[in-house]
Amino acid sequence: MADQSALLKFAFNSLPDGVAVFDAAGEVAYWNAAAEEITGYTAAELESQTLPRELSELVEEPHYRGPLLVGAEHAARGCQTLTAHKLGHEVPVVARNLKLHNDLGETVGAMVLFHPAERLDALPHGETGHDASVAASQAEFEERLRAEFDDFVQGGLTLGLLWIGIDQAHDLRRTHGIAACHAMLGKMEHALATGLRPADELGRWGEEEFLVISHERTAEMLERHARTLAGLARTADFRWWGDRVSLTVSIGAVQAERSDTLTILLARARRGVEQCIREGGNRVIRAAREQSDSATQEEEPLCTRS
Repeated sequence: MADQSALLKFAFNSLPDGVAVFDAAGEVAYWNAAAEEITGYTAAELESQTLPRELSELVEEPHYRGPLLVGAEHAARGCQTLTAHKLGHEVPVVARNLKLHNDLGETVGAMVLFHPAERLDALPHGETGHDASVAASQAEFEERLRAEFDDFVQGGLTLGLLWIGIDQAHDLRRTHGIAACHAMLGKMEHALATGLRPADELGRWGEEEFLVISHERTAEMLERHARTLAGLARTADFRWWGDRVSLTVSIGAVQAERSDTLTILLARARRGVEQCIREGGNRVIRAAREQSDSATQEEEPLCTRS
């Protein structure tokens, strides 16, 4: 039987992501083949050494000496940062770190997983305009979405997405201004949050859109969940300068299958929202699975007025 440590090294070297393992003193214990390719630094140069200054964007957390991510609050889902190639140019990467603990719960090291940012597929999003805070929130939520999708592909929980557009957002922005639209979005986010399942996650997916990550077991259950959220949206008591504005939403609901990609899944959800809008809004569409590379929907998608 192959030596277990040799087998683990073979497994790590088979990964497309860079893998760096650090001991409690912050020295490199392992540096895989992808890490060598991304940075130009070989395992022979780094193992049993601390990271060179050129790689310092994988920096130390204030309360731990091992090299961890910038912004420890994003460690669980990863974040985009810069590291350096041995030849001197900067390399944008998406990195995630894990602390390593022994059976007593003591920190004995850390592992950093990273890959070039340009390797990420461009995902369909809502419009963000020039609102930097929305763009930042959307980027954070995207990392969480990718992690959930990866878990699903590897055999984890079922995964469904609800792309939610507010039917009145465009007109409200035009007639009452940006401040009114921002206030409305906050009210709508609160209304939607009251109907979420414990495992659901709600995030901004554009200036006037939201996305819900759901783990309903079937497409039918996901659709019923979407109808509930659409009903809650209508109860949002939004007032602006004494005028009550009635709100409704359009929701595209999609249930993931193992053969899906995240880009395809989101494109289906967006088409569901667009069809809702074409049919007058205030409804839920369970978007049909693509039948060809032309990304068309089935002839009779299920459409339910909420």
